[in-house]
Amino acid sequence: MGSGPHRVAILVYDGVKLLDVVGPAEVFGEANRLGADYEIVLVSPNGADVASSIGIRIAVDAAPTEPVPHTFLVAGADLYPRTPVPRALTEATRTLAGRAGRVASVCTGAFILGAAGLLDGKRATTHWKVADELAARCRASRVEPDAIYVRDGATYTSAGVSAGIDLALALVEEDHGPDLTRDVARALVVHVQRSGGQSQFSASLRGSPPRSPAVRRITDLITANPAGKHSLTELAGHLHVSPRHLTRLFRDELSTTPARYVEMIRFDMAKALLDQGHTATQTASLAGFPNYESMRRVFTRKLSLSPAAYQRRFSTARRANAEEQEAEDQ
Repeated sequence: MGSGPHRVAILVYDGVKLLDVVGPAEVFGEANRLGADYEIVLVSPNGADVASSIGIRIAVDAAPTEPVPHTFLVAGADLYPRTPVPRALTEATRTLAGRAGRVASVCTGAFILGAAGLLDGKRATTHWKVADELAARCRASRVEPDAIYVRDGATYTSAGVSAGIDLALALVEEDHGPDLTRDVARALVVHVQRSGGQSQFSASLRGSPPRSPAVRRITDLITANPAGKHSLTELAGHLHVSPRHLTRLFRDELSTTPARYVEMIRFDMAKALLDQGHTATQTASLAGFPNYESMRRVFTRKLSLSPAAYQRRFSTARRANAEEQEAEDQ
């Protein structure tokens, strides 16, 4: 594409998430302050200004036929996991992607890439709440619901809203290396690369309640007392059925096993206890884990974080200030 600035075209439209636009844009802008040369161009399907999801107007620079982008980025919105993507958006996406060196999406912008056929045969991600819907719409794509961002060749997709910042940092690192990227992250007070996946931000128990009264009885029992004795045999005994039959009921209703369900409830309770400031050892006992090590294995498997690392990352400012004051008093 010749010399000159690296042109980043961001596709916006009515209802677009403002943070999906300004988050990555701020990364590129901060990189410019540190020596990079990015030109940010905002594009809408017809070249007209648009209104964001919170009503703030976004001034648009061009229509899709004008810029030749080095990087093409599609911002997300709440609309398109719920409704079909309009033809004008898919056509604008194909036009810009066809001229770009690399293509990326933030959050539910992946639905627009998918509707344009740009995720076929590729790995992709989006916000954890709508990952199943993306997988249903894009059957030729492999959706990875726990990833912060995914690169497949020259196509990049990222998770919910703030993950657009992670994605933009990855693009800057690809262009300018780790040193400048680290300086950008420090200036914006964000992680260069977050450890763990989306699971650390999501709620494990997000499915519909069981339809079967029998399974509902067991899930209510577990939820009411996560630390109780919930072996497969004991749970089956509450219904006077065999362990094999109870396992089959859970698989049919919840696509999991009784043991995994118990673990999931205890994991959610452990996160809440750590958020409240309990020590890891106290948390393991209160949440019903046999010992700290068993809880640590679950956290590592689900979040790629230890309980202590989770607590450091998600403790409240009040908790952090209290610990700092306690250290000063000692």
